Amino acid sequence: MSALFRRFATAVAVLATLGAAPARADPLGLWSTPGGKAKVKISACGAALCGAIVSLREPTDETGKPKLDINNADAAKRGRPIVGLSLLSGMIPDGDRWAGQIYNPEDGKTYKAYMTPQADGGLKIEGCALAGLVCKTQVWTPAN
Repeated sequence: MSALFRRFATAVAVLATLGAAPARADPLGLWSTPGGKAKVKISACGAALCGAIVSLREPTDETGKPKLDINNADAAKRGRPIVGLSLLSGMIPDGDRWAGQIYNPEDGKTYKAYMTPQADGGLKIEGCALAGLVCKTQVWTPAN
């Protein structure tokens, strides 16, 4: 076999393995929610992962003031800005996904949550109620 052919075969083998890259090992980093509505930064928080809203596509309300956590069940927390709000908490490895909790500022409730890295680089987020019988799913994409 010629040296040129061996180099070509090696290059083809390397490219083939790159195309079969595994899903992202962990969800650390900056993510964009569907439609670019919000950006969420997922980081280590002790032994678990957590995520906070770092920006909103529309950060202010109709009066020009920052959007607040007005739907929170705890009246004392309704004055908190949405930007900076902790969204994901206690996310720990659970097989090929992460399990913890997610807070939904649209209804002010906290749900059981799962994060699953996707082969295409996305992050599937599931929020579940009624002991996991009813789940809502979103796929977040890496953000800049």
